[in-house]
Amino acid sequence: MRGKMLAPRRAALVAALSAVLALGVPGSVTAAGADAGNGHPADTHASDVYVTPTGDDHAQGTARHPVRTLQRARDLARTRAARAKGDLTVHLASGTYRTDKPLVLDARDSGRNGHTIVWQGTGSTVISGGKQVQGWQPVHGRPGLYSAPAPRGLTDTRQLYVDGVRAQRARGEVPVGLTPTATGYTTTADTLAHWRHPSDAEFVYSSGEELWNVERNGLGQWTEPRCRIAAAKDTTLTMVQPCWDNSNKRVEFPDIPGRTVSMVGPGHLTNNGKASYIENAYELLDQPGEWYLDRSAHTVYYMPRKGENIRHADVEAAAAEKLVDGRGTAAAPVHDVAFRGLQFSYATWLTPSSSEGFSEIQAGYTVTGPTGWATQGLCGFVEGGTCPFASWTPMPGNVSFAYGTHIEFSDDAFTHLGAAGLELGTGTTDSQVKGSTFTDISGNGLEIGAVDGRTPASGVEVTNNHLYALPREFHGSVGILNGYTQHNTLAHNQLDHLGYSAISMGWGGWPDKVGSPVTPNSSHDNAVRDNLIFDYMQMFDDGGGIYTQGLTGTSQADGEKVTGNVIHDQWGLGKSVYTDNGCTYETVEGNVLYGASYANVASSHTDYRDQLGNHDPTLIKDNWWEEGTADGDNKGLVTTGNHIMTAPSDAPAAIVGNAGIEPAYRGILSRTAGAVSAPEAPSRVGTSTAGSDALYAIFNPSFVDGGSPVLGYTAHALRPDGTEAATATLSAADYKRQAYIRISGLRADAGPFTVTVTAANAHGISAPSLASAPLRPTAATVLPAAPTGPKLRTEAKAATVAWTPPTDMGDAKVIGYRLTVSDGRTIEVTGRDALVGQPSGKGMFRVIGGLTPGTSYTVTVAAVTAAGAGPAATVKATTKAG
Repeated sequence: MRGKMLAPRRAALVAALSAVLALGVPGSVTAAGADAGNGHPADTHASDVYVTPTGDDHAQGTARHPVRTLQRARDLARTRAARAKGDLTVHLASGTYRTDKPLVLDARDSGRNGHTIVWQGTGSTVISGGKQVQGWQPVHGRPGLYSAPAPRGLTDTRQLYVDGVRAQRARGEVPVGLTPTATGYTTTADTLAHWRHPSDAEFVYSSGEELWNVERNGLGQWTEPRCRIAAAKDTTLTMVQPCWDNSNKRVEFPDIPGRTVSMVGPGHLTNNGKASYIENAYELLDQPGEWYLDRSAHTVYYMPRKGENIRHADVEAAAAEKLVDGRGTAAAPVHDVAFRGLQFSYATWLTPSSSEGFSEIQAGYTVTGPTGWATQGLCGFVEGGTCPFASWTPMPGNVSFAYGTHIEFSDDAFTHLGAAGLELGTGTTDSQVKGSTFTDISGNGLEIGAVDGRTPASGVEVTNNHLYALPREFHGSVGILNGYTQHNTLAHNQLDHLGYSAISMGWGGWPDKVGSPVTPNSSHDNAVRDNLIFDYMQMFDDGGGIYTQGLTGTSQADGEKVTGNVIHDQWGLGKSVYTDNGCTYETVEGNVLYGASYANVASSHTDYRDQLGNHDPTLIKDNWWEEGTADGDNKGLVTTGNHIMTAPSDAPAAIVGNAGIEPAYRGILSRTAGAVSAPEAPSRVGTSTAGSDALYAIFNPSFVDGGSPVLGYTAHALRPDGTEAATATLSAADYKRQAYIRISGLRADAGPFTVTVTAANAHGISAPSLASAPLRPTAATVLPAAPTGPKLRTEAKAATVAWTPPTDMGDAKVIGYRLTVSDGRTIEVTGRDALVGQPSGKGMFRVIGGLTPGTSYTVTVAAVTAAGAGPAATVKATTKAG
């Protein structure tokens, strides 16, 4: 591989392994023991197996005569495990081990007599499901475009990487208008019918909040479903089945209009079925970094980025769908197996490209099967509904285990992957994931347990891992997904730069939406503690830093504990700690929570297990936050001892210093995946008028920075003919604070204008984003109404002022608020929550510090638009005595 591997690794381990593998070293204990069968004295390492990428599978698997493949090494380990006097180690030398099929492990591949079989890499050992693409040549008549023959055996893929940098499947705006039908769409023109292979093309339905003129498509603000075209004839598009029905025919309660029986999202694709963009067609190849596989012609197309020499690059097409597949059973689990110092890369997942598509419910779970929309997971609510409730189809892991005991992944890297990174599924017990990195993964980073009612995962410890810059393709996925589990611990991890929620716990709580008890499950005694989570929900909404729903235990004592976490800088609308439907017996204690968009800890739900009208029992105690909710017992929702913080420095140093990766493991924070590159393009671009000659541009930031921090963003206003009319640039720090860019110098009669946005880091400039909807600047003269429901929640020296947006914002969009304090201060409030609060109707808050104990204060709140500041709402309160 030319792409950089995750580094640095333990130098001592590399040196030791190099010595072991050195041929003909006199006195080498391992070499002598390995050749004991040839007359050399045996020792405790006689059973070890040695593998190199240039080995020979007909060899003995010794240090002097290593084998080549993982499968041959597994078979040798099976025969040698019985005679091993300690742990048996499969030594994997540095290099790339290419595989078309997974390393399948079952009970025969387990450790014996209390010992472990260790698959030991060097930190530069790569288990790859990729195939190299070579022989690139310019495409005649298409300047900048290159093609190469697809490698032998590559029939399809969803991912291509150039020198370790993920390329973008060719994408663009849907070139025709769409009107949905029972089987697909009718179109305003026959354009798609004339494409080379319209049945390769895939519609993508991005969601998120409906902000300014950004559309909310898909199946909920947290989803991004995908369905492929089956056929295009004239102006008729037929979409693949069952993806189309599973996304448009979800059963609704006959007596509750709009409420699906699944109780998760709408019953059909929103916004009249409009697709956000289209992907995977030759005709869409128009930007550097885009690629397309013509399966019929067996040809890969790619448009190189600036500075790339495609003829000399390492181009990897992900081919295998699994790299390691641990197939234990309840009667015969895989046990006592460890993977250390390995990198798992270049695997794909082809189900979304099939007729199943990707009909998302939440966190990568999908509705599947020909009658999935009518029955799957609808236990007890429809005739023939499958049980248990909400048992939809999970996203698979490219590395996966079921019924595994004492499974360990340490010092590993999961990167350049096309499904979930690692899946420790049904029946996993007493296992560890530690000191590892998860990045550049299409879907969920790490999945634990399942929601299908089978044996829960138990005793899984996930500690000191770094999960970042994901998901790359299925953007509703999360960093760590934990289903129905027991005695699991997620501690001292760092999760940052994520498109949606960081950690998602639990399942099955949605029946409270229709007044029914939440789904019984086996979860209890799970802990989420001392994690550092920041820059999350950078693309979608309605999630959290730590999101939990459903029963977490049988009492407050054995319910889920969320303690000692530091969670800050959320972009999307949601909560730092989100206690969603049916979240029962959760304790949220001693956390530091700030920079949220909507709430630090929320929300409350009625507990329908009895008819008393109480809330799901929850304890919110001794947190440092900005929300400022007063102490009280709200029908079982207990809030006590929390502290308003005016700045991160207010929080106890002991909590802040203890959160995140512990000192012994912090070296993993400096590891990189692939070459440093330009950032990924921003997403979900929208506009609002900024007056008669200007537009405001809003977008979701680039959470994939290419290994170098994003320095700034440039908004490009384009005339109807595609030429550039004006640009405006803002630093990344200022955009994070302000959440919009003003583009001035626009002539209204030259519009309407669309806007694209590029991101820049020290290495280069991203491709342009997909364009916003067109808009013509207009004068704004009507002021917004006053905000509503102002509250002032006080402590001795600080107060939280909370309010909800105005119901009437005049003839422009809210871009901020102006607070005036009776001590003479004026505070300008900006940020993404200020922009999204008005259309969503969600409340917001800000902290005012530097107050005097026992003093009465008056605060006014006014909304600001392009027309100016509107009338203010007023609230008064007295700070607590010191």
